[in-house]
Amino acid sequence: MKKDEILAKLAAGGISAEEASKLLDKAEQERRGSLYCKVSQKGAISIYGLQRMPVTLYVEQGERLLDFSDEIRKFMKEHDAELKRKNT
Repeated sequence: MKKDEILAKLAAGGISAEEASKLLDKAEQERRGSLYCKVSQKGAISIYGLQRMPVTLYVEQGERLLDFSDEIRKFMKEHDAELKRKNT
């Protein structure tokens, strides 16, 4: 259930404030572990969930990066022994 759905149920009296608080906490926990996108104030794509701060790219930058994804995967395979992995 999304935040706006929870708040709508609370406003309609369908759930108590305590229950809404629990549902909002649960929704936030689920969101922390996943990637999601938003449109920034300047009209770019902000990607949340990779690091503490969002990664923000304009459409053209995102398209260039996606077009380059095969090369990134190839590089990662070729340099696997040198690359470190972060335990999350």
